[in-house]
Amino acid sequence: MSNESVINLKQEAVNKLTAKMKNAKSIVVAEYRGLTVEKTEALRRQLRKEGCELIVAKNNISRRAAGSLGFKALDADLYGPNGVVFAYDDAVSAAKVLVEFAKKNPKLVVKSGIVDGAYYQPAEIKQIAVLPNRETLLTMFATQLYGPLRELAIGLDMISNKE
Repeated sequence: MSNESVINLKQEAVNKLTAKMKNAKSIVVAEYRGLTVEKTEALRRQLRKEGCELIVAKNNISRRAAGSLGFKALDADLYGPNGVVFAYDDAVSAAKVLVEFAKKNPKLVVKSGIVDGAYYQPAEIKQIAVLPNRETLLTMFATQLYGPLRELAIGLDMISNKE
């Protein structure tokens, strides 16, 4: 294989990873050193169920892809055996699955992530993991808006029934 074809293959890998990063609502970097193949596959299944994807790519390719999108902050965490998790449906789903999995499997280490374009440290990723998903938040908001209107309607009905 010539030098030029190797460079083209690597550039193609960077382009594919860049496209995944661009389409994802969040990206989380986690070190999987010490996880067995069975546990890694179990993690992949849980992630797939939540609309996420785990990719194992060379750190240099991940750095270039992240850098091309302006996510240079991830560079410091791209060392060692890493998995890059992309959440396509819900921005907090990748963090939720990884943090829950790491509680039972301490060898999985959540390093950092990008959620809605902002960089987050591991502690902040853990805080994001406890947030409800978007649909639940919207339901909670709607309930808060609906409550006072319901009370007003009940009060007006009571007044009209008195008269």
